[in-house]
Amino acid sequence: MKEIVSPLLEWYQENKRSLPWRQDKNPYHVWISEIMLQQTRIEAVKGYYQRFMNALPTIADLSRVNDETLLKLWEGLGYYNRAHNLKKAAIKIMKDYQGIFPEKYEDILSLPGIGKYTAGAISSICFHAKEVAIDGNVMRVYARLQNKDLNVTDEKEKQKVAEILKKILPENSGDFNEGIMELGETICLPNAMPRCSICPLSNLCLAHRHHTELEIPRKIVKKEKQQEKMTVFLMVCDGKIAIHKRTNGVLKGLWEFPNIEGYIAKKDFPLYISHIIDIRTATTNTHVFTHKVWKMKGYIVRVSQMDQHYLWKSLEEIDENYAIPTAFGPFLNYLRESQK
Repeated sequence: MKEIVSPLLEWYQENKRSLPWRQDKNPYHVWISEIMLQQTRIEAVKGYYQRFMNALPTIADLSRVNDETLLKLWEGLGYYNRAHNLKKAAIKIMKDYQGIFPEKYEDILSLPGIGKYTAGAISSICFHAKEVAIDGNVMRVYARLQNKDLNVTDEKEKQKVAEILKKILPENSGDFNEGIMELGETICLPNAMPRCSICPLSNLCLAHRHHTELEIPRKIVKKEKQQEKMTVFLMVCDGKIAIHKRTNGVLKGLWEFPNIEGYIAKKDFPLYISHIIDIRTATTNTHVFTHKVWKMKGYIVRVSQMDQHYLWKSLEEIDENYAIPTAFGPFLNYLRESQK
């Protein structure tokens, strides 16, 4: 494995992508980008990152932001608990570290929402610590280099790989960590034929030598996701739309359109909604979470009185001030189109 260091670093310096958070080694910038990049593609993150930094350029700003503004900035990225943890961590940094991002790996790891991978990435990239950052890309590259049938999601396997890579970390550990991740993202691809012909490590790769690139690492059979049916009420009164905040379960604390479990017939709507003028079938949406799938049917329901159990806002107010999760995005778009 020692032989991969030099060609990997050389390749990374020549081929690394120009990304907003790579313009400096500011730990705040790297931290926010790493959290955003969890479960999200790089191209999708760029716009969110710039908007976030424009609104909250410092850790102090993040620690003081109100939750509604924070969630609006995060709207569309999903996994909203990441945003809540960012604020909690910023508050801890202001309190325990006088507003200066901590340098030690252990201190970074103690921050809310930061695990071993993120702590390793920040400490190595920003502070040149001899720490590794093990993600799915790194595990895949290692498994192919060694032609090992690894379960790349297993924490014990990750720890073994971390110990091996830590022994070969160069002084510029940040470049090594970013280089191997970049290789996994752009060359040693997960769900397509790896680009071995342009890989700087192909002559060292045992999977390439034995033509097992597509077999390594082991494909993990995922459990079938639980499917949940849902009826969504797009309630409209005098140009205002009903929304309310989820109080439990997935997307807790975020704004949504009123809904109930299961599909119901239009004739049964009066059991749930008062003062109905008319009902019109709207759009449908299937939204996939990590462990479940929502299969949603939406209806525009015009009512003559505003039910005070809900907050009633115009589309413009919702767009400006209220974070609507991606799961409900198609219904919001349908309302926009219907009001043109």
